[in-house]
Amino acid sequence: SVFNLFVVSVFWALMVDVFDSEQGKRLFGFLAAGATLGAIAGSTITVTLVRELGPTTLLFASIVLLEVAVLAVRRLSAISGKLAASPEAAQKAEAPLGGGVLAGISHTLRSPYLLNVCVFMLLFTVLSTFLYFQQATIARDYFTERAARTAFFAQVDLAVNVLTLSVQLFLTARLLKKLGVALVLGVLPLVSVIGFAALAMAPVIAVVVAFQVLRRAANFALARPARELLYTVIAREDKYKAKTFIDTVVYRAGDQVGSWSYLLLSTLGLGIAGVSVVAVPLAALWLAVALWLGRRQTQTAGAPPTSAKSLI
Repeated sequence: SVFNLFVVSVFWALMVDVFDSEQGKRLFGFLAAGATLGAIAGSTITVTLVRELGPTTLLFASIVLLEVAVLAVRRLSAISGKLAASPEAAQKAEAPLGGGVLAGISHTLRSPYLLNVCVFMLLFTVLSTFLYFQQATIARDYFTERAARTAFFAQVDLAVNVLTLSVQLFLTARLLKKLGVALVLGVLPLVSVIGFAALAMAPVIAVVVAFQVLRRAANFALARPARELLYTVIAREDKYKAKTFIDTVVYRAGDQVGSWSYLLLSTLGLGIAGVSVVAVPLAALWLAVALWLGRRQTQTAGAPPTSAKSLI
């Protein structure tokens, strides 16, 4: 779990370092589609081959795939200078980061922009945790057999992956170009406002399924690429240090705060509907933060792309 958390964070840190804001609008949706395809392929290969080959053989297959990923990153690093918008940017891309070990924390605390990214991440994880527990409770009450619950979650995951991949391949780049970062970043909080309001009025399995599918698809297909674009306009050192701090420490802190908060609300006697009522204003605040961040990102991104960006 620790490895997965860090490797994804470092991967996107490299992406926001190599590609600028305009390039990211075109490419980040397709890059995120690679993760979706990997999730689909990984689960399919495991289910299909684990009985014939055994788990040990599949572990060696995982090692090979990780090495392929390493080679891909080395290749991207080698050609990253050619993708830069200017010779000066290419030279900076090759320079050591410098700075202190705790720079990621100190820079985040001093920057209103990065602090709002922290708030965005905290609200995302807290509300995700709320919905996770609500889904588990409703599914437990609705399905009496464990096998039925497993099949239910598998069907939800399948629907999420199919919808996510479709949006990533055909809509994400178009929506980022036409609507801008602010509106695309605000889609997930808006879905959360509507979804939690619906759960407050009707805490039933059908509402949970619709909300979960739409929310997770909006996260992977729209919010994740738009969120990564926020980091394309900050200093290079912060792309690797502050971003990693936010993606790991702040992200996991939000998980814990969400778990404690849900337990507290449950102890106070609030059921699924009551927790949803509490979640609605939090989602509305999240939406306001998303719109502010998107506008600041667009303002900071500045000038239109130069001809060097036609390389991709």
